[in-house]
Order: sequence, then structure tokens, then C-alpha cells
Amino acid sequence: MTTFEHRELKGITIKNIAITIISTASIVLSVMTTYFQLKGDIHDVRIQQDAQNRINEIRLKVLEGQVALLQREVEQIKTKKIN
Repeated sequence: MTTFEHRELKGITIKNIAITIISTASIVLSVMTTYFQLKGDIHDVRIQQDAQNRINEIRLKVLEGQVALLQREVEQIKTKKIN
């Protein structure tokens, strides 16, 4: 260590200040990295949910169409039985 690192400011060495700053920067970097990863994951989940919602809407429309067709067929069968 150099003499600069051994100097003290009221009991605090320059080395301790440097370690504290580097540690704080490391923690901030770690938190920011985690934040952006989570933000990306949430965005991906939202896109998947939107796609699933669209698929479910299409399925619902297809099923509604099939129900309407079956209702017409049932009505035709009923009218044929009556006649």
C-alpha cells in the first residue's frame, strides 16, 4: 500500500473509503441488473398473456359458431319431427 492509502481522515483511511465506494457501486450494479432482468421477464410474460388471450378469444368465437350451427341443426331436426 502506498502512503496515500495509509493516510487517515479522523480515523477513516482512504483504503476504507475506496472499499466502501467500490462495494456500494457493486451492490447498485447488482440491483440494477436484477431490476432490468425482472423488467424484461415481466414484459415477456405480458406478451405471452396477450397472445394467450387472443388465442382464447379465437377459440371462443369458433365454439360460438359451432354452437350456433348445432342450434340450427337441432331446430331443423325438431321441425322435421313435427312435420
